[in-house]
Amino acid sequence: MIDRLLDMKKIGLALCAIGVLSGCAGFGGQTKPDWIDGVSGAYPSGQYLVGVGQAENRAVAEDHAYAAVARIFKAEVSAQAKDWESYLLIEQRGHSSEERRLTLDNLTRVSTDKVLENVRIVDRWVDRHNGLHYALAGMHRPQAETSFMEKITELDRSISDAVEEAHRPSDKLAKVRALRRAARNLVLRETYNADLRVIRPSGQGTAAAYRVSELTHELEQFLATNLVLAVAVTGDQVEPAQRALIEGLLKEGLQVTSRPWSGERSLGGDSSGPAPELLLRGVVRVWPVDVGDPQFKYVRWCSDFEVVDLTSQRVVGALSKGGKEGHLSDREATAKAVRVMQQEFSTDVAKAIAAHIYGESELPAQASQPAGCPRDGQGSTPASATH
Repeated sequence: MIDRLLDMKKIGLALCAIGVLSGCAGFGGQTKPDWIDGVSGAYPSGQYLVGVGQAENRAVAEDHAYAAVARIFKAEVSAQAKDWESYLLIEQRGHSSEERRLTLDNLTRVSTDKVLENVRIVDRWVDRHNGLHYALAGMHRPQAETSFMEKITELDRSISDAVEEAHRPSDKLAKVRALRRAARNLVLRETYNADLRVIRPSGQGTAAAYRVSELTHELEQFLATNLVLAVAVTGDQVEPAQRALIEGLLKEGLQVTSRPWSGERSLGGDSSGPAPELLLRGVVRVWPVDVGDPQFKYVRWCSDFEVVDLTSQRVVGALSKGGKEGHLSDREATAKAVRVMQQEFSTDVAKAIAAHIYGESELPAQASQPAGCPRDGQGSTPASATH
């Protein structure tokens, strides 16, 4: 009788051990969980958006799981981007996508960052036989929807305020900045709305009160007829400097008059078209410098620019740029300096001026002179170059 009881106790312990093993489907258990094959009873698709990651170590498996969720949203953002093309073309005009703040790639990163705030690792499993780690990343749909709706509501409010500001009687620069801000926030809002379509099982987003193409068109039309720039460069290498600056401003979506500028108003050329509202005036100097190098010749360049409101004759922004280039001869050093200067004007200087006009950053009211730009009568000798 005692032997029989002992046998029954052994059987019970064995069954208990089997039960424990079969129940360890959680973090690091022995039994393969159902989500490995794409369906999870614990995290149903109606309540959770999930992604599975696999790798030879736990950290990489978790990264892959997060990435699997992010890819779902990235695909939706890319699919919706055709509706934002008019704005994205302005942002990318003449530049590669990584040079701009609100290109499609950057919008996707903004989306991904927001998405991953709502994702966590909900389960893990180790396949000890094959030496593989698995991770399950999950997003609770109702919680994520609440988070995204809060952001969309906030953006809708800021867009509406900006459009109202743009349509109120105000100075032209304020109108441009308000329209630009509204269009930029609307693109960002529609990025979050694309994510909302993924989060909701119905696949439905929340319609915006405005369209990106409409705001972009209004901004372009206003810039073309109401906020034209004139450019006046004096000093050395005037033609290549002015050409590079105008090209850069056009790439930034700004309108520049083709009429020559002299004194208070533009003179000569075609008198048709709107009169300029802003004047970008500057002086450029290019001159050889002796640094005691027996092998290389050096040429320094510098520039000082001011943005002037022609109505009030007030300087609304200023900036300076300069540099030094070397080569085997004075001629080659000068040519190199002019090329670098042109590149600076068509990119950094034009972007800084555009950012100031669009209200994305402010230029100081008075420029510093880090290059020590010499003035007339201070001994600078203009350098020549081939073009």
